[in-house]
Amino acid sequence: MSSKSVLFVCLGNICRSPTGEGVMQHLVDQADLADQIKVDSAGTIGYHAGHPADQRMQAAAEKRGFELRSRSRKIVERDLQKFDLVIAMDRENLSDILTIDPQPTASVKLLSSYLGEDWPSDVPDPYYGGEEGFEYVLDMIQAACPHILEELVPG
Repeated sequence: MSSKSVLFVCLGNICRSPTGEGVMQHLVDQADLADQIKVDSAGTIGYHAGHPADQRMQAAAEKRGFELRSRSRKIVERDLQKFDLVIAMDRENLSDILTIDPQPTASVKLLSSYLGEDWPSDVPDPYYGGEEGFEYVLDMIQAACPHILEELVPG
């Protein structure tokens, strides 16, 4: 199997996309596919560049057995050529991604496209809310990631 890659993208790369990266990396490691699937995350703004994931997000993820080890970085045009799949957390992120490169070679999709209709289109940004927002983000990402993995490893 040729190697595949997935990039999770949100606004600041400190809450939602690092969680996508952490949950997906956990699934990849469990499936013993770390040598075949590269997982990363980025933000559409560089405001938090170099920072670890938000402490509240890290704590919520840790309670579920996920480690968020990434450092924030801004998405660049090259990412849209380098990665096979780019997962936007909300429609604004998706629009911002396609502004960077309107003709990416990567497949660019919303995370919600891997969820049933009972989920919202956008993964809500938990940054300004309470603990339940971080839990809800984890619920959505944990529900979507197995389907993303299936797409990356067909058969």
